[in-house]
Amino acid sequence: MSQPGMELEPDEADALRAWAADERARADSLAAALEQIAANGLPTVEECVAWEEIRELALARLDGRVP
Repeated sequence: MSQPGMELEPDEADALRAWAADERARADSLAAALEQIAANGLPTVEECVAWEEIRELALARLDGRVP
């Protein structure tokens, strides 16, 4: 790992750029969701997914059971 004031190694710089791209994509996704709410209001209960379903899907992804 590089020290303060030193240039990053190429693989470190690539990893940092990839992280930045992931964070930018997440921020864009959140911004799109907020813009959707601003334009159309909150979704109805019928349009929503229960947090338990979201949790189970996230756990299944972490466990490798869902791509």
